[in-house]
Amino acid sequence: MCVLSMKVRSQENRPKTPDERAAALVRSRNLKMARSTHAYVRGSTAKFYEWLESAEGRTAPAGPAIWICGDCHVGNLGPVANADGEIAIQIRDLDQTVIGNPAHDLIRLGLSLATAARGSDLPGVTTARTLEQMVEGYCAALDDELTESELNDHRPESVHVVMREATSRSWKQLAKERIVDARPTIPLGQRFWPLSEDERLALEELFATERLRRLATSLRSRDDDAVVEVQDAAYWMKGCSSLGRVRFAVLLSVSKAPSSKDGLCLIDVKEAVQAAAPRNAKAKTPRDNGERVVEGARHLSPHLGERMAAERLLERSVFIRELLPQDLKLEIDQLTRADAMKAAHFLAAVVGQAHARQMDPPTRRKWRAEVGRNWSKSLDAPSWLWSSIVGLVASHEAAYLEHCRRYALETEDSPLPRGP
Repeated sequence: MCVLSMKVRSQENRPKTPDERAAALVRSRNLKMARSTHAYVRGSTAKFYEWLESAEGRTAPAGPAIWICGDCHVGNLGPVANADGEIAIQIRDLDQTVIGNPAHDLIRLGLSLATAARGSDLPGVTTARTLEQMVEGYCAALDDELTESELNDHRPESVHVVMREATSRSWKQLAKERIVDARPTIPLGQRFWPLSEDERLALEELFATERLRRLATSLRSRDDDAVVEVQDAAYWMKGCSSLGRVRFAVLLSVSKAPSSKDGLCLIDVKEAVQAAAPRNAKAKTPRDNGERVVEGARHLSPHLGERMAAERLLERSVFIRELLPQDLKLEIDQLTRADAMKAAHFLAAVVGQAHARQMDPPTRRKWRAEVGRNWSKSLDAPSWLWSSIVGLVASHEAAYLEHCRRYALETEDSPLPRGP
């Protein structure tokens, strides 16, 4: 049984209509992307794939048709818990996932690491070494030579810190971070905005279904016959790349007794739209975008995929997942030389493992040889990767400066954005 109890609250002076929300989201996105080149790279996925369609971008080797992340920057990897509470570093954002060329994930990760290194004032030689370490980590995963302990040896300190935090986090910490406090309401403010009546009713109907009740009770610590009660919901303003999409935070209680405040959980309901990442034309990919995201997650990030569902809401495709306290984003904006090396090797190995589990041994060996094409192993990364990163860094630096110029012209009376 699913009991529903939505609270009606003051609308206050916050965006209410889709047009008001869109304008506020554009302002927020422009501010975030003006803070640094690295922030601009994170929020400009479409520009990355525009470059890949250019003559320069088509030099990447053609890999096997497998599920790829599609937006494989540093911030989209991090600790993820499965339904049994086990934690691993995996890909944590699959909005752009498609069956495509795994080289695109490697190039996107390399661009992210290169801009992070430049933002940390590391010399160009360090960037070259970083990309070399990235290829070594990725190929070790393809060779099936990297054990879990060896992978952990390459964790940078920033990953150690976030893993320690993930293993000790509780619901109260998640609530404090995401919704200010642990009370069973979502306070309206900068991040959470009021729902329209149609949105409220649509969410009530969605979470009244047995399918969504089972999703909420799927964690090992919860009873299969628990009562799921919607405590509150709000529109969620989050991220740079979600402009124009609907996104909701839904607060549930999952317990034996109706109206109980025990077993709180926070659900993320996010619209799935067509991916910018180019897909393999011959591969059979789910036509529904929500189903595409969930299917990609099951292949690339099993911890996350088993906790997701695809649904329809307000005639839009959405995917739904519970946010667990252990699900954290890696923030690697400031790197030392040693951390840059370890981060590159470790994160590329994580991506390599996600790719490798979809390939049989002959396919892995063939792809491993193709990745290492034109790689001398004396210093540089393979020439195709190095030339790709150089071209992308140059194009994104120019686009970032143009973005900042437009931002300054549009906000002459506003303070300039602070860096990360």
